[in-house]
Amino acid sequence: QVQLVESGGGLVQAGGSLRLSCAASGRTFNNYGMGWFRQAPGKEREFVAAISWGGGRTVYADSVKGRFTISRDNANNTVYLQMNSLRPEDTALYYCARNLLTFGSATTRLADFGSWGQGTQVTVSS
Repeated sequence: QVQLVESGGGLVQAGGSLRLSCAASGRTFNNYGMGWFRQAPGKEREFVAAISWGGGRTVYADSVKGRFTISRDNANNTVYLQMNSLRPEDTALYYCARNLLTFGSATTRLADFGSWGQGTQVTVSS
């Protein structure tokens, strides 16, 4: 069973930046597509960004396109989310997730992800 541990969240002013990290256990990290989701209080979990198993394809939610960048370091079993130009509406608990199936492309569907981290809180003040 893979373990995903997120870090890097915190409190930042609007316009600021944060970089989230997600460290994965196991030896097969580079066989799986990865993604980031977020959930604000009283709202459903929503897709943020995803990256294919090889890192060659990425996809973003429209709300973060041009501001957030997802990347991965397969040698260190880590996926990142660089968040720039943060807005108060980006405030949420951010989750890292791994695809259910190996060698998948970047996907936006929550149902395509089978393993989840515990989340890291991002709070953006106005």
